[in-house]
Amino acid sequence: MNFKALAARFALVVSCGLMTATPAAAQFWQCVTFARSVSGIEIRGNANTWWSQAEGRYERGHTPKAGSVLAFAATSRMRVGHVAMVSQVINDHEVLLTHANWSRPGAIETNVRAIDVSPAGDWSMVKVWYGPQGGLGTSAYPTKGFIYSGHAPARDTLDAPAYQVASANHTATQRANAAQLATIQHGPTDPRGIFTLVNEAN
Repeated sequence: MNFKALAARFALVVSCGLMTATPAAAQFWQCVTFARSVSGIEIRGNANTWWSQAEGRYERGHTPKAGSVLAFAATSRMRVGHVAMVSQVINDHEVLLTHANWSRPGAIETNVRAIDVSPAGDWSMVKVWYGPQGGLGTSAYPTKGFIYSGHAPARDTLDAPAYQVASANHTATQRANAAQLATIQHGPTDPRGIFTLVNEAN
């Protein structure tokens, strides 16, 4: 057997081994697990329950603030709603979101554009950057408002992926989750967003 044939066989064995190992290790982030980990807002359950669960526990409102979580309402296409952390406020009608499980199943997107398209300008309807289209999606989504975590990312983290923020008042688990996420290697981030698959921590 010549060297080329041996090298080809070795490459085939390695690639088969990788393919069989991947499915067992592949676990994807749900939006709620990710939002809880990066925001410090300790709410569990489906995303469409976060707004009501936050009542009496966290301040809520209709003005975006860095570190808050935007709670999306359930729709026929998004039956359990969605939650996303505001990583930066651009202006009264535009923010950057950091969230998971939106454009790709289980993927994290950092600092992606979202705009308020509500008639009243109260963030009750939004459009969000969607990966397959490479821009704002054509769909508008109803939201319930912002849940405020009581802290915001430090100024020097606004240019970095927002999931790296680990506030001093986070629990040990949240700090560990943030540290795990901070080790993920990314390419350059920009308002078009990036996709990264990671193992779900809890």
